[in-house]
Amino acid sequence: MRGLPHDRALGDLAAGFKYLASRSDVDPKRIGVIGWCMGGGYALDFTVAEPRLAASVINYGHLMVDPKTIASIKPPILGNFGANDMGIPPADVKAFDAALKKAGKSSDIKIYEGAGHAFMNPNNTGGYVKAAADDAWARIDSFLGKTLKRS
Repeated sequence: MRGLPHDRALGDLAAGFKYLASRSDVDPKRIGVIGWCMGGGYALDFTVAEPRLAASVINYGHLMVDPKTIASIKPPILGNFGANDMGIPPADVKAFDAALKKAGKSSDIKIYEGAGHAFMNPNNTGGYVKAAADDAWARIDSFLGKTLKRS
């Protein structure tokens, strides 16, 4: 669903990107985006909209499979999802990953068994899964270290 909050979020992301890219202490070729839950969906939407991004990390955010939309994705994508997420089921995650691969996009998508939505959030007392969260953070650190490092 598109509308004011969605458009505002993408506008804020675009303004943030523009600001970072204009700074003398930032390499505009090494800017990435990361988000969780609704923010993960916004990160993916911004990945589609901003071809200059160097990396995109989606943590249990909404997905897409439309080939035309997938074709516009430029940066590599890292995704972390819970197998028990009722809002983003593993079948949807697998379809997203398959669409990325079919389009020749770089992706590293992982589904954590025994984890549900917001499994990385330590304040999620009923759903935080420390082992999965620790692994997801290690994957994020490694991915961003590789994709955003200076050559």
